[in-house]
Amino acid sequence: MKAFLVLATLLLASQVLAEDNRQLAPLPPAAQEALREEMLGNLLAINEILTLMAAGKIKEAGQLAEKALGQSAQGKHRDKPFDARPGPHMPPAMHGIGNDGHVAASEFAKAAANGDREKALALLPKLTEGCVTCHYSWRTR
Repeated sequence: MKAFLVLATLLLASQVLAEDNRQLAPLPPAAQEALREEMLGNLLAINEILTLMAAGKIKEAGQLAEKALGQSAQGKHRDKPFDARPGPHMPPAMHGIGNDGHVAASEFAKAAANGDREKALALLPKLTEGCVTCHYSWRTR
C-alpha cells in the first residue's frame, strides 16, 4: 500500500511539473544563451551576497550587488549582435520585471554601502523577488 501511495504521488508530481503554464518569451537562440549565462551569473552573485551578509561584510555585499545585479550592471550585452541581446527580444512585462530587479539590487546596495545592516537585511527579499517573479512567470523554451 505504501509503495502504491509513493508511486501515485510521483505520478501526480510529474504531471504537475509537465504542465508548464509560464508564458513563452520567444528569444532567438543566441539571446536565450546569453540570458541563461547571465541568470547563472546572477545566481552565483546572490549566493556570494548572502555569504558576505552572513559574515558581517555588509559593505562588500553592497558593492557586489551593485556591480553584478544593480542598475550599473544593465547593458551587459550591448556590444553583442542584435540577435544575441536578450533585452530587445523580451516581452515588455518580462523586461519590466528585470528592470525592477536591477532597481531593487541598487536599493539594497545603497543601504549596504552605508553599513545599514538592518535596512540591507530588510531589502534582501526584494533582491530576489524579481528573480522569483520572472522565473515563475516566463520561460524561453
